[in-house]
Amino acid sequence: MSAIVLRQFQFPADYENGLHLWQQAGEGIGIGPSDQPAEIEKKLRRDPDLFLVAESEGCIIGSVIGGFDGRRGMVYHLAVDAEYRHRGLGNRLMEEIESRLRANGCRKAYLLVKQGNDAAMRFYEQRGWGDMNTIHLFGKTLD
Repeated sequence: MSAIVLRQFQFPADYENGLHLWQQAGEGIGIGPSDQPAEIEKKLRRDPDLFLVAESEGCIIGSVIGGFDGRRGMVYHLAVDAEYRHRGLGNRLMEEIESRLRANGCRKAYLLVKQGNDAAMRFYEQRGWGDMNTIHLFGKTLD
């Protein structure tokens, strides 16, 4: 197996391959309006160091997006190509994004897991993340 390199997402060069990875990741990643090119560009202007890809032989095989608003962090779109799963790549991506969030001053972070995605819940629990079943998540589309 060739070396796997973690690096920052590059726009627009990585966009199509990153989108393809997310679309093939299964039910765990929902593709929405915030994944359109203009929204990805906006994300990269805010904190490009928190948008990572894993690359092998020029192909994007993994990704994770972090966000930090100065108070709390968020993790989005952790995805690993099916051929590379169960080899520690998801852990590598999470270790790196958590490290970068800490380096930015983040003390607490959140992530969302779709109901019924038991494999993802087990993965995150093994990494020390816990279910926050004492809160309700509310959302609103602002456009």
